[in-house]
Amino acid sequence: MPSKTAHLPFSRSRLAALAVATASCATYGVIATAPAHAAADVAVHDIQGTTRTSPYAGQAVTGVAGVVTGVRTYGSSRGFWLQDTAPDDDPATSEGVFVFTSATPTVRVGDAVKVSGTVSEYVPGGASSGNQSLTELTKPVVTVVSSGNAVPVTRIDAKSVPAAYTPAGDGAAGGSVNGLTLRPKKYALDYYESLEGMNVKIGSSRVVTASDAYAELWVTVKPHENATQRGGTRYGSYASQNTGRLQVQSLGTTADFPVADVGDTLSGTTEGPLDYNSFGGYTLVARELGTLKQAGLARETTRKQKADELAVATYNVENLDPADATFEEHAAAIVHNLRSPDIVSLEEIQDNNGAKDDGTVAADVTVKKLIDAIVAAGGPAYAWRSIDPANDTDGGEPGGNIRQVFLFNPTRVSFTDRAGGDATTPVGVTSAHGRAALTASPGRIDPANTAWTTSRKPLAGEFTFRGKTLFVIANHFASKGGDQGLTSQYQPPARSSETQRHAQAQSVNAFVQDILKVQRNADVITLGDINDFEFSGTAQRLEKGGALWSAIKSLPKKERYTYDYQGNSQVLDQILISPSIRWKDAFAYDSVHINSEFHDQISDHDPQVLRLRP
Repeated sequence: MPSKTAHLPFSRSRLAALAVATASCATYGVIATAPAHAAADVAVHDIQGTTRTSPYAGQAVTGVAGVVTGVRTYGSSRGFWLQDTAPDDDPATSEGVFVFTSATPTVRVGDAVKVSGTVSEYVPGGASSGNQSLTELTKPVVTVVSSGNAVPVTRIDAKSVPAAYTPAGDGAAGGSVNGLTLRPKKYALDYYESLEGMNVKIGSSRVVTASDAYAELWVTVKPHENATQRGGTRYGSYASQNTGRLQVQSLGTTADFPVADVGDTLSGTTEGPLDYNSFGGYTLVARELGTLKQAGLARETTRKQKADELAVATYNVENLDPADATFEEHAAAIVHNLRSPDIVSLEEIQDNNGAKDDGTVAADVTVKKLIDAIVAAGGPAYAWRSIDPANDTDGGEPGGNIRQVFLFNPTRVSFTDRAGGDATTPVGVTSAHGRAALTASPGRIDPANTAWTTSRKPLAGEFTFRGKTLFVIANHFASKGGDQGLTSQYQPPARSSETQRHAQAQSVNAFVQDILKVQRNADVITLGDINDFEFSGTAQRLEKGGALWSAIKSLPKKERYTYDYQGNSQVLDQILISPSIRWKDAFAYDSVHINSEFHDQISDHDPQVLRLRP
């Protein structure tokens, strides 16, 4: 998924010098006099108009009147929100607007002001991001008329937000919605846009994405909308978006923000201007935060496999390298929450010096440190297999050389070693006495295929449990980085990253088909961070021809999620099984929720466990 590494709340690239004007009234801005040829006495709703972009964009305006509803005094996006107290009768026109001052504003909430400046359309994240634009007044001259005025407010709740998400842009899929007339009573994105810059409030609302270091969390104003069993909101279809999700961000400092997990509640009233930012879109910038009521969500623990059950797990340990402080926590999770699976596919194991880009590709120090921590936590002395990638060829953090690694308990499982596997040699399938076998174990699938360019190559291994052979393929598909956001100006948003994942899925499916052509009843497990949903085109290509089936679909819908992103609990990590496993109906699946719902997560992914009787 997209990284937040480069995201700083309220940041922007602006080159604007501040010149403070001296006048009898309280005035300030980048110019001391009103611009020439300005449109006079323009109301906020006229500036906002009935579409997402202002009919006054690029023009100078004067006499814009309203009451200050919020003041941002820090970061590079300093300014204040202004709301007209004489609204028009058109629900499509917002009555609020952000005034960008660049320096710390001196106005206060409740000040009645008049502003002259230039109407601007600012795109958070830049035009290439595909984000919608934010209508602003820039280079302002501000006059305070009076203080202590009442602040208008609009309530957002389950009844006010439409169930439909958005129209197709320009009447066609993937087009821009900027020029379309807003229909706030029909579409949720239009509704939120019609409130852009206005002071809004929500009542007691359930947290659906935990708080983070950026003083953000997500709530839902629709408590019954696709609720998970543990308090989140499940994402289960491209066609049906969760319209009750809303990001909440602090207008104060991070110290003022509550530490919240999924299922907690912001009780009482949360109130502030409705903003639009580059990470998450529409955001309630809270001048007043509700009181956090904790639900006490606990981390899950799966059951221990029985003696005749093989437990296979996948776990993304998020760029683990020897310098990290999370080894003991990961080990405790594997031993206590996952109950020491027999085989563990690890994703995002980095090389021995992490992100230092000096040509190091070996990861034996990283893996040994994790295995030692597992033993110290009371777990088995796992053996391991992997293949070092060629330097800087598999994507991920530059210099980190992430790869998949098999851990296996040698007292329960045997690994069939066959020489020949390396970073660039493709593993094949052969027949041995009428049964399928790998030409190299471990081996990498189709590494020269362009589907795997700057991406992790699948790791295939041959295991034996109680005399039966099991083929396991560990994966980490290309991320969703570069996809347009759900609140993009382009609707429906383009999922450009899935093109590579589709090709990767076809490559893995073809390899599984090769195994099944040799041995129709072969037991095959394909697992890992697929970086795509169980209903996606990627999953469909993995499942093509009945070769595989995503076993998370055996769970009730309320339990199908492995990752929490912008208020959507969703599936990214999957374990897919061949027909011989599926149709024996001798397996049990568990998505073990220990990370995605919590503010103090040690990885952004939840591990998955499959127990089966081969």
